[in-house]
Formats: sequence, C-alpha cells, structure tokens
Amino acid sequence: MASVKDVARLAGVSFMTVSRALNTPEKVNQETLAKVLQAVETLGYVPSLSARKIRGGSSGGKTIGVFALDTATTPFAVEMLLSMERTARENGWNLFIVNVFEVPPNQQTIDLMLSHQPDGIIFSAMQLRTVEIPPVLRSLPLVLSNCMSLEPGVACYVPDDADGQYQAVRYALKRGYRSPLCINLPQSSLAWEQRQLGLARAFAEAGIAVADVPQYNLSRDDAYQETIAVLESRLGELQGRPAFDLLVCGNDRIALLAYQYLLSRGLRIPDQVAVLGYDNMIGVAELFYPPLSTVQLPYYEMGRRAAQYLIERREQPAIHRVACPLVERESC
Repeated sequence: MASVKDVARLAGVSFMTVSRALNTPEKVNQETLAKVLQAVETLGYVPSLSARKIRGGSSGGKTIGVFALDTATTPFAVEMLLSMERTARENGWNLFIVNVFEVPPNQQTIDLMLSHQPDGIIFSAMQLRTVEIPPVLRSLPLVLSNCMSLEPGVACYVPDDADGQYQAVRYALKRGYRSPLCINLPQSSLAWEQRQLGLARAFAEAGIAVADVPQYNLSRDDAYQETIAVLESRLGELQGRPAFDLLVCGNDRIALLAYQYLLSRGLRIPDQVAVLGYDNMIGVAELFYPPLSTVQLPYYEMGRRAAQYLIERREQPAIHRVACPLVERESC
C-alpha cells in the first residue's frame, strides 16, 4: 500500500508539502497541488484517518468500517446500511462503507479498509450467505449482518426465517386455507432449511402432513420463470377451482410471476387462491393488486443490532436471529 513518502517521491516534493496539499490545499500553489493529486491518483494512495486524528484533524470519534456486498446498490437492502449509519451517529461514532464485489475481499480492498484504522468492522450482504473472513481482519472487533462466517466464533445477525415462515403460513391456515402449494427458494439457499422448519411447524399444528403438501424448489436463484411451469403443471386444464387454495412463495419475485399467471387464468386472489410472499420488497409488494401479504426481511434491524454490537463492545460470538414480521395485506 502506498505511503505519503511514495507520493512525495513521485510528485518530486517534500513530505510536508504532500501533507499540506491533502489537509490544507488552499495553502499550496496550483501547480504543486496538481502534481501531488496526480501522484495520489497514480499510486492509489488513501490517507489514514487515524493519522489525521493524531494531528488534531476533524475526523474525531470512533469509526465503524463496513464491507458492503451488494447492500449499497440494492434498494431493498440499503436500509441495512442506513440503520448502521444512523445508529453510529446517534452514539457519536463515524461510519464508512467499502463496496466489495467478491468474498473474501481482495488485498487492495482490505488495505483500503485498514488505512482508515476502524475501531470495528461489519460485513454485510444483500442475500443471506456465508463469507470468508481474512485472518488479518479477525484481530479487530467484528460482526456480520445478513451473512455468516465459514468459521465459528464470529457474531452474526441473520433473519429468523424459520419463525417468519411459520408465522405467515400459520396466519393463512387460520384463515381457512387448507390446501397449500409451495414454490420455494433453491435448496442450496441458506434460508431454505430454516424456511422448511417453519413450514413443517405450521403444517403440523394444522394437522397437515408435510408429505401431502406439493413443494417445488427453484433450480437456482434467478430461475423465476420456473414458477410458470410449476403452476401450469398444477392447473392443467382448469375446471372449476384449482387443487390448491394457498400458494406459498419463496420470495416476492416468485409471487409477482405467480400473480400474473393466476390472474391470466381467470383465478381470483384471494377468493380462489391466496398468495404469500417473502421479503416485502420496498416499493413493490404493496403495489400488487390485490396488495401482497408477505414477510419482512429485517434489514434495518439487522444493521442496527450489528452497529450496536460494536459500539457496546459486546462479546457474543454467536448466530443471533432477528424476527421477520408478517405484513398482512389483501392477498390472503
């Protein structure tokens, strides 16, 4: 990783000139400033925030560094980062985000993070997944949000998918629906096993044998068109009411395709078929017609708790499951 001395050497100026150019650029002539900035860009130099603190700069307070895997660019997951920042500010901490596009992060990304000398680190992900934590980062206070470590001994805040699925299906069955059909996430998904536990619990309480419930797992995360094939195979030549009266969808995207197909076949939601989603996609689920009953993925709460874990210096290196509330709307 480049240092101030490297920048000074490439720009042909002194160490102090580089320092002035970075901290008080108005005191450096334009030609010299241009040389320094060009050297900074060429070398990929990142000033250390900790050094600025020592010099009495403006970057006071403790700092949380966030590795954001897709969360900063995904509308329905960005809430997690917003809650981290709000929680940090409320407690007098700073927060900075480094987008990552691969796990583990490459060395350049790790160097960028460490150059800020964070007091703690959060790994966050849009979709529940496992992540590999480089050993150099394990020496810092560390917590994961919506992801889990491949190694034990790391605190993780993840959705309580088992209870979320249970509460949603239990709600639908109590409203009188008795013939469910499930179109699930791929079995390779980390959420799949937990969701199955929730389904089994709800069905058992209602006296429905799990083996009697038709279930289909998507072949991969983006295979949403398989939803149509499943429904076509179950409906066939529709004569009167379909064989199922409740469609349990692995996420709101599956539900969106299911809506379009069911309505195109002249079926009424929820009179003939009730539909349950999962995720509560911001700006989408409430725009279904009728609005979609779904389960809220707790992005905001996971982010808040992850930040609090570092701020309060907790030592609870375990998996912490965060409640997924049911959002009741008119589709069920």
